[in-house]
Amino acid sequence: MEHFLLQLFIFLAAATIAVPAAKKLGLGSVLGYLIAGIVIGPYGLSLIGDIKEVMHFTEFGVVMMLFLVGLELKPSLLWQMRIPIIGIGGAQVVLSTVAIGAPALFFLSWQESLAVGMILALSSTAIVLQTLREKGLMDTPPGRSVFSVLLFQDLAVIPMLALLPLLATGAAHGGEHHGAGLFDIQALPGYLRILVTLLAIGFIFVLGKFGSRPIFRAIAATRVREIFVAAALALVVGISLLMTMVGLSPALGTFLAGVVLANSEYRHELESDIEPFKGLLLGIFFISIGASLNFSLIGNEITLISALVIGLIAIKWMILNLVGLIFRMAPKERRLLTVALAQGGEFAFVLFQFSKTNGVLTDKLIDPLISAVAISMFLAPLFFILHEKILARDSASEDERDSDVIDRSGHKVILAGFGRLGTDLGRLLISAGIRPVILDHDASNVDVLRKFGFEVYYGDVTRLDLLEAAGAGEAELLIITIGNVAKARALVRLCQKHYPRLQIAVSAADRAAIYEFMDLGVTVIKRETFDSALALGCDVLQLLGMPTYEAHRLMRLFRRKDEEMLPELHRIFKSDRDNYVSMYQKHNADLEELMRMDTNVDMEEIDRAWTAGNPEE
Repeated sequence: MEHFLLQLFIFLAAATIAVPAAKKLGLGSVLGYLIAGIVIGPYGLSLIGDIKEVMHFTEFGVVMMLFLVGLELKPSLLWQMRIPIIGIGGAQVVLSTVAIGAPALFFLSWQESLAVGMILALSSTAIVLQTLREKGLMDTPPGRSVFSVLLFQDLAVIPMLALLPLLATGAAHGGEHHGAGLFDIQALPGYLRILVTLLAIGFIFVLGKFGSRPIFRAIAATRVREIFVAAALALVVGISLLMTMVGLSPALGTFLAGVVLANSEYRHELESDIEPFKGLLLGIFFISIGASLNFSLIGNEITLISALVIGLIAIKWMILNLVGLIFRMAPKERRLLTVALAQGGEFAFVLFQFSKTNGVLTDKLIDPLISAVAISMFLAPLFFILHEKILARDSASEDERDSDVIDRSGHKVILAGFGRLGTDLGRLLISAGIRPVILDHDASNVDVLRKFGFEVYYGDVTRLDLLEAAGAGEAELLIITIGNVAKARALVRLCQKHYPRLQIAVSAADRAAIYEFMDLGVTVIKRETFDSALALGCDVLQLLGMPTYEAHRLMRLFRRKDEEMLPELHRIFKSDRDNYVSMYQKHNADLEELMRMDTNVDMEEIDRAWTAGNPEE
């Protein structure tokens, strides 16, 4: 027991130290875990013992991860993604298997070559998904393409597990088959093994579809959260055990269960209960991979293993590029696909062991291949870092792209910036019959928005020639919704100098930006989140039982008083920064007191405040 606690302490302490350091250096958490594993492993400080036993335990983190991935995928979403999953994913697995297996025929039998090709065609679901989430790429088009390929790869493990025993040559005697604890499915005839496997999969489907709801409802009725956590873990462990008994991957069984439970009302509770265990076990799994690198073998076979790593990455890189070209992916999307998937995967450790047990591959062949896979997984986060640097360089070079030719006929409004705020504002203006000249400096955003029917022009709006082309000399109004304050400030100065008659309305991210625009003499300034906060606050007051009229009255009073505060706060901000904070606090206290005590506000006066300065009123 003491030995186990010591080992657990070493793993957790290594993760606690390495991951924050790696994140601070911009390396990502996965690389931090891998480095921690190397440091505490047999070829580092030798602080941990049997790596194989630890990996068997921590592979359960991958199982939990795929269960949570399945929970996020409703069957209807899977059906919508069928083309990228089957098309892109299927093409990658088949072509990679052929491209890796073909050269292996010069050194191995066709059975061994096919087994090696299939196993090395897989990529690391754990590393790639973790990295995509950290970098916010999961919900992007290239991120979804990568996810589709990973999903197909995980599903492809099922036929691989069925096919590998058929490739046995009798040459491998590295392992002895052990049956399951209850019965040995391998002792059954072939047709019965298939039937038992199908029954196991059907049982998971029936349990998830019909049995889980009353079970979880009864557990939830106890209102004891730890029992729900225990039930969630029991579900994952039980399905993993069932899949192991019938010779299938536990990860794929739990993934299927997750998909079936994706429409359950208990889905979010399951996610929140299992997420901490998944994250912890997955982190320790990455540490185990780092610790499992056999540096003695790598040193003795450095030429062979280096060639295997380079060959694996190069072949998968070429195949992924080819798949991207076949499916007409954009260059950026194709680049992320190749960077994300040009490595071996964690299922290789399972499938190589399975191949040895079933007499397909020998230890002499497996050991260097496992080292090559582990090194390629270690390099994967570094490829993501390299990809980010290339992306940053490309973004800088995009600034040199020629501006679009602008049709300015009949336009009286120029809208600079078409991000989240600019898009909604543009839709409002267009719906009201006002068609602005829309300018945006993000080339990819312009291309996407044009597909949705928006007439958006690419160009740097702070260039005088572009403003002239957009019709600033004849336009009546310039609306600025650019998030970059420095660029927005430069645009205001440029227009004030060359187009003094052009009215300007600007969106500001915060009070500091408001004060900067006020210094420039801009009078129409709106805070990006202010109106949303007021609208949400009004709804919240009503949800808390306040009458609708009273909630709206307080909201409008708050708006008026806050806007009245701005000029004075701006004056103090410019002249006396030290006194600004205390004055800000005083205004807030006054506003709070006013809203609490003033129950007889003259609503007619407040109504007039909305139309102050409007000559028609």
